[in-house]
Order: sequence, then structure tokens, then C-alpha cells
Amino acid sequence: MDLFEYQADKDSGSSKPLADRMRPTDIGEFIGQENAAGDGSLIANAIVNDRIFSMILWGPPGSGKTTLARILASRTRCHFVSFSAVLSGVKDIRQVIEIAKEQKTIHRKRTILFVDEIHRFSKSQQDAFLHHVESGLITLIGATTENPSFEVIPALLSRCRVITLNPLSEEHLAVILKRALADRERGLGKMELAIEEEALAHIIGTSDGDARSALNSLEVAAMLAAEEKESDEKTIASTHVKKAIQKKALLYDKSGEEHYNLISAFHKSLRGSDPDGAIYWFVRMMEAGEDPLYIARRMVRFASEDIGNADPRAITVAMDAMAAYRVIGSPEGDLNLAQAAIYLATAPKSNSVYAAYNRARALVRQTGTLPVPMHIRNAPTRLMKDLDYGKGYKYAHDYEDAYIPQDYLPEKLKGQAFYSPTERGYEKIIRQRMAYWESLKKKKGKNSSNREE
Repeated sequence: MDLFEYQADKDSGSSKPLADRMRPTDIGEFIGQENAAGDGSLIANAIVNDRIFSMILWGPPGSGKTTLARILASRTRCHFVSFSAVLSGVKDIRQVIEIAKEQKTIHRKRTILFVDEIHRFSKSQQDAFLHHVESGLITLIGATTENPSFEVIPALLSRCRVITLNPLSEEHLAVILKRALADRERGLGKMELAIEEEALAHIIGTSDGDARSALNSLEVAAMLAAEEKESDEKTIASTHVKKAIQKKALLYDKSGEEHYNLISAFHKSLRGSDPDGAIYWFVRMMEAGEDPLYIARRMVRFASEDIGNADPRAITVAMDAMAAYRVIGSPEGDLNLAQAAIYLATAPKSNSVYAAYNRARALVRQTGTLPVPMHIRNAPTRLMKDLDYGKGYKYAHDYEDAYIPQDYLPEKLKGQAFYSPTERGYEKIIRQRMAYWESLKKKKGKNSSNREE
């Protein structure tokens, strides 16, 4: 059942993808995750001492989760079992448990169970081996691209250490790619290929921190370069990389001008209520290889910054589109994001929430920590009540329309206004409601003045 066993035959090894051939087999070769697996880390010490603990490896694709599991498998004296949550069910888990019991009884060996894509397991499937993790019969290593706080049941999560892996940096990807070009046994060294700096930067830029993606792109580009017969000195050029990836380099440059130009054009098209411009720039970014979740996050922000309460449903639409994309991915999920973009572009616009937030933040920074008025302080103890905490507070639901004029701001800010709704969309209703409340305040103030006279 161990999916990590390699064939001894070199010919079969050479037919594997470059990303698989270049996978580190020792913790010393593993780069890019120094906090998780560097010298002195929990994992490094666990490998050295052969004291593997239950853990969840959480990180994006190509960050080294499976590689770490393979290194652990090759270095431990425990019985190691691996399977994918996509292909396995409760029956397979039960079989693993039986094998673990046999290993413990007959061979006196602990069993380490690696579950790839553990977030794919249902609650009942995770429950199936919870007791055995708790009893120590099996040591669990799970790998997931999803936040384990949401995808792993709390009881199981509490028995595991979460090891967070980050996207690989550009520097780490450069080391990995150059290592693959130079390695004559596992890599592309026998092809004796050089690579242009621009081509290398293109591969790194399109990989988004994913070593697997970077190596796959390098392998295809190397094959294209090797097929040319113009000269004996072969060099992987930008043209080879562009053909391999089929996307333009400039549009992938996450720190370059064009990246910011495109997202700016998209944002301004949404703000300008132009669905045609919005969908065009959305497609331009998607075709260029932009991270779809980056676009989704920008739309969620836009829903509050530029639409706000003019259409309170806008933020729900943006969040639902992002959630849908997370579930089904590309290319199916692209349409969910496109739908949200058109909805946001055609929604009524208001930046009143954004403006109110900025006004309040500026005033807070200017005035500091003003005391909370006594009548709206919480008074859970007798002492607080004796000190007049909560004294004079009026419970809104005791009054008509669940509203009674009273002050909620600090004394020094009495009468200060931050939020000014527009006449557009749902904010028109909010504006009318606030105007009605304001009339009640004025009426109350007039009555108070008459009483004083």
C-alpha cells in the first residue's frame, strides 16, 4: 500500500517527470522551508531521533508536503503506509488499522500513516482513525492545501501538530531549477543546456511559488530547446518558455508594472459600472495566469469599498464566488468569478462605508482612548453598578420602532457623524431611516428645551 516505493530500475526512473526525479530524498536537500524542516526544527529533530509525531502538513501546491512525507518514510524504522484521501475510503482505513495492529503485535513496530489531501476525507472517515491516533496505534501525517482549522475535525486536529509550509520564494525556485539543469543523473544535466536569465525569470514568475509547476515548465522548455538544430550550443530561451507555458511573461510578473496596470484597469472598470470593461480585464488577467483567488479577494474588498450598503448583497456574491472557485477550481470556477465581476460592475455604487471607516479611524488616532460613557458600559458586578456603570441606559426594544434617542459616542465627540449614505440603491432606504431617527432626536431635544423653560 506504500505509494512511496521506487522502482530500482533506472530506465523506469528516467521516464518519470522531472519534478518527481528531482524530489529531495534527504532533509539536507530540502530547501525553502527552513522554519518547518531546517536544522533544529521539530521535523529535523524528529527525523534524526526517529521520533515521528502526528502532524498536518499545510501548504500550497508544490511547497514540499509530499516530499517531506517521503523523507520521513525513508528515514524512519516504523512501518509506513500511504494513501490518497481522493482514492481511499473507510474500508481502506480499517485495513490499515488491522495492519497496524499486526505490526505492533508481531513486529513491535509503530505504524505511520500518510494521508495525502486529508481535507478530502469526510467527518466519518476522519473519525474512523481518530481513536487509533489517540491510542498511539498509528502516527498520522496528513497533507492538505486547505486550512486544517476548517477541514480537519477538532478532535483529530488537537492530536496533531500543524506544520505550515509557505510558497517557495523566487530565490529558492531559482536554486531548484539550476540544480535540475546541472544534475546529470536525475535532472537535465546530460542535455548540457544553458538558460537565459529572462527565461529563468519567466518560469519562476509563472510558478507562483510551486516547485512542481516550475520543474514541469523547465522540462517542456528544455525539450523544445533540444529539438532545435541550428547550433550545437543549446540554450533555453524565452521563446521556448513561452511556448512551453503558452502565456506571456510580462503579465506574470507579480512585481512588474503590467500586473498592477491590469488589476487597476479591472478595479476602475468595476467602479465605473462598465461590465464590458470588467469582464475584458478579468479575462486578460486569467489568460495571463494571474492567481484567480487574488482577483477574488480584490472583488471582496471592492464590494465593501465601492458598493457598501448601496447593495449589501454584493459582498455575499463576491464571497460565494470565491468559495465556489475554491471548491471546483479552474476552468469551471472561472465562470463563478466572471459572474461576480459582472454583478459588482452593475451594482449601485457607494463609498460611504469606506469614507465612514476612514473618518472614524482618523479621529480615533487623533483623539486617542476617550472613556466609554457610563450609561453604555457593561455592569456585570455589584461594584460596577454602585459606580453607576450602565445607569440611565435605555433598552431600544422597549420603545416604539425599537429606537430611542440617546448618546453613544464619548462626551467629547457628541454630535460627530461619520456615515453619510447616498441616495443610491439600498442606501436610499438607510438614508430615509436615519433621517427619521434624526427627526426624533430633534423632537426630543425640543421637548427637553421646553421643559427647561
